Amino acid sequence: MNIFQNTSSCWVKYSEYKYRKSANGIMYIVPTADSKLKIYDPLENAEIMILEALNVGMLAMNRKDSETQKQAITQFVSKYGLLGFMTALPTTPKFMDYDAVYLPKNNFIKAEAMSTQEYIAPFYPFNKPDFHKDSRNSQWNISGDTDMKALALTMGDKPLAVNMCLGRDYAERYDWLIQQFKDWAFTFSGAFMYYNDYDNLNEDTRNLYRKGMAAFEGVSPTYHIELLEKPTIIWDFHSLLLGIQMMFSFMLTDDSKPLRLCKNCVTVFKAGRANSVFCSPSCKNQYGVDRNRGRR
Repeated sequence: MNIFQNTSSCWVKYSEYKYRKSANGIMYIVPTADSKLKIYDPLENAEIMILEALNVGMLAMNRKDSETQKQAITQFVSKYGLLGFMTALPTTPKFMDYDAVYLPKNNFIKAEAMSTQEYIAPFYPFNKPDFHKDSRNSQWNISGDTDMKALALTMGDKPLAVNMCLGRDYAERYDWLIQQFKDWAFTFSGAFMYYNDYDNLNEDTRNLYRKGMAAFEGVSPTYHIELLEKPTIIWDFHSLLLGIQMMFSFMLTDDSKPLRLCKNCVTVFKAGRANSVFCSPSCKNQYGVDRNRGRR
């Protein structure tokens, strides 16, 4: 049974993004001022998205030049949108309803608790939102923004923070994006090498791989129940990051169509058979040609 066949995973992507440095020199990626927004379901083609995310991470892990990495990030973000760190990191995406934002251990923010204003400020380094909070009452003024009004109507059932991180002024740090993609690729690489090289590894090395995998964790998705043909669980993915994390977990543990690393082009792919080592017939042929020429 596919336990995630019923999801609430609408997300927003913009037609164009750009890199921009903040006043303190931090590089961000943000939608351009005249870009058009589009609401879509990122989990409709989740497997393709996961593979693309992993291969962006592989580029970063292999220390490709910075321009190649930036192009890869731009291509991914243009296709799927920003990851939604603002709602992915706290213990709940409904943090606007509370007096403070609480954060489990993560790779980006060390503080365990912060005021709401303090927490959201780094996600708006260029244009501050017209946002006010008094105790547990929050208000985001979008009276002059037609696009944001339309978005708020469409996403009216989502927490306020989700709507805010889908806005045009919301930005994400480039170094955070690179680190997150690298983390996913590292998790895959560790699992792949653990089983692929198991017989050649000593027990200390195996334990290192096990500890690395044990560190792969995150905030769980929330859910609600709707009365459809029968009571039905609807999973709520309030960030693209969390959707990728959860679907990647299921793909990583799927032994019927496992994730593999192509022996020729070093691309992550989903194998049709457990013993597949090439992502395509052309890669298999090229590997044979190169080996015959003595390049392998």
